[in-house]
Amino acid sequence: MSTSVTTYQAPALDQVRILVVGDVMLDRYWFGDVSRISPEAPVPIVRVDKREARLGGAANVARNAAALGAHAGLLGVVGADEAGDQVEQLLHGGGIHSYLKRDEAISTIIKLRVIGRQQQMLRIDFEEPPSDTVLRNKLMQYKALLADYDVIILSDYAKGSLVNVADMVAAGRAAGKVVMVDPKGDDFTRYAGATVLTPNKSEFRHIAGGWSSEEQLTAKAQNLRRELRLDALLLTRSEEGMTLFTEQEVFHIPADAREVFDVSGAGDTVIATMAAMLGAGAGWNEAVQTANRAGGIVVGKLGTATVTREELFG
Repeated sequence: MSTSVTTYQAPALDQVRILVVGDVMLDRYWFGDVSRISPEAPVPIVRVDKREARLGGAANVARNAAALGAHAGLLGVVGADEAGDQVEQLLHGGGIHSYLKRDEAISTIIKLRVIGRQQQMLRIDFEEPPSDTVLRNKLMQYKALLADYDVIILSDYAKGSLVNVADMVAAGRAAGKVVMVDPKGDDFTRYAGATVLTPNKSEFRHIAGGWSSEEQLTAKAQNLRRELRLDALLLTRSEEGMTLFTEQEVFHIPADAREVFDVSGAGDTVIATMAAMLGAGAGWNEAVQTANRAGGIVVGKLGTATVTREELFG
């Protein structure tokens, strides 16, 4: 464990109310054995013997928040189909309040992963953007829900559910909420005015360009933070840990060293943990330290996974 992590009393995460808004997905896993190569093409044959379904995308963020004991709500769009029904069931089973919109015109986003010998062999994606009518209704409901929540997480996977994200950021801040954004794409200006953005290295490099030193990275990060009027920018740097940039300081914490098994969904865990900590009254540095610890735990698990309050605080 990183020596820079201080000990502290576990915060009252069960008092925090977090609303997650964004691209909702269903993650399906087909597990099986690989014992031979196909005679039709030079590819392995996976003989499926187990199937699992888990919440993905923004739904995985909500799942992580709920696993920490927070009161989590999810606003998003799914299709009026069997996969959408399964998302609803998983939300109910996870204690997450569902505000899902069912769009008759689309199918629920599905990521199907085929796992053989504990390794991902193939991923198949099914996706299409929501219709304009459903998105307008969603924005109206978002504004109506703001009063019931302390922290807002806008989870953007660039699948079309957050076309109104600029309006959502503005409404959330006007209501006095902490608005956190996990960003995607070529244009971060639509997130201007948020409390904090949490890009990973490649997302940040895509926007700000490369860097050859920590000083250059700091200059680019602080310039972007000021341009977007953010209170903070958290750069997740995989094996290099995380760096938080605020007006007052640059706070870096090394990666929580442990075996990395699967990084899928780790960013969801990080932003959900930060949201829960900030909602419970923690300062920036304490929230980042705890999120870093949570990220270190979740990458040791297969697939999109969660961290419990017990794992985090003992």
